[in-house]
Amino acid sequence: MRIVDSADWRDRLTYETPYRVADVMPGDPARCAACPADAGAHDRDHLWAVKHRHPTNHGGFVRFYCEAHVPERKQPTVVAARTAPARRAAPRASTPRTPKAPAPSDVVRAMCPDCFVEVSAAGECGICGIRI
Repeated sequence: MRIVDSADWRDRLTYETPYRVADVMPGDPARCAACPADAGAHDRDHLWAVKHRHPTNHGGFVRFYCEAHVPERKQPTVVAARTAPARRAAPRASTPRTPKAPAPSDVVRAMCPDCFVEVSAAGECGICGIRI
């Protein structure tokens, strides 16, 4: 069985937005992801939680940062709107089209009223023997 989605506190966070760890998930002091390994744990009131995108996990991953290492929030870039192409001066005259002939598969063939199967070219049902 594969669990696809769950009710996790990390699902409520938006990507690349810093949140106070004490507000998101209270608990014991934790370490900063950017501080050296021998640095002590920080109180959760002084840590920031940031959810980052992950290339293979659609849920992303969350890291805790201290005040000195909290990444700056990237502002979304504004995409320039494309201008509509210029319209033609005059529309072309359309030529009337003739409907195409029905394909052989589109032809309605005779069906047996009792068996609801297609009858042969001779007009005889292959199941019940009725002539149509």
